[in-house]
Amino acid sequence: MGIIKISDELHDDIRKSSTVMSRSINAQAEFWIKMGRLAELNPSLTFSELIAQELANANADEMPLKAVK
Repeated sequence: MGIIKISDELHDDIRKSSTVMSRSINAQAEFWIKMGRLAELNPSLTFSELIAQELANANADEMPLKAVK
């Protein structure tokens, strides 16, 4: 495991998002890094398609959400 240096502003964004997403700060940062890497490797896929691909790779059933009005 390594240590990376990030700006205070990005750290604050990660902290805020981690609270909303119920993840630790490290888990949120890791998620963003992973998704960014996947987006660079698969530029033609949307975020939703990347998530669906990751769920399929993990043999997890997709659970579509109903729109909130």
